[in-house]
Amino acid sequence: MSSDTTTLFRARVPTARLRKAEKILDRLGMKPGDALNMLLAQIEIREALPFEVTIHSPALLAADQQGTEWNNAFGSY
Repeated sequence: MSSDTTTLFRARVPTARLRKAEKILDRLGMKPGDALNMLLAQIEIREALPFEVTIHSPALLAADQQGTEWNNAFGSY
């Protein structure tokens, strides 16, 4: 992509979310547009989102692993 060609991108986001993000990005020396550009670059490179999107939360440990960890930490029950 040529750096001299840009497109104005507008999106509606919750005001509080934007303000909180701006404070964090400011500490990183960035603006929201910089972060969006980085996100879009990663999508382009990976041909996917740079993080998993799911409606299901995976179990942290399988049931048998949970039992083993419990026993190791607290003894048998």
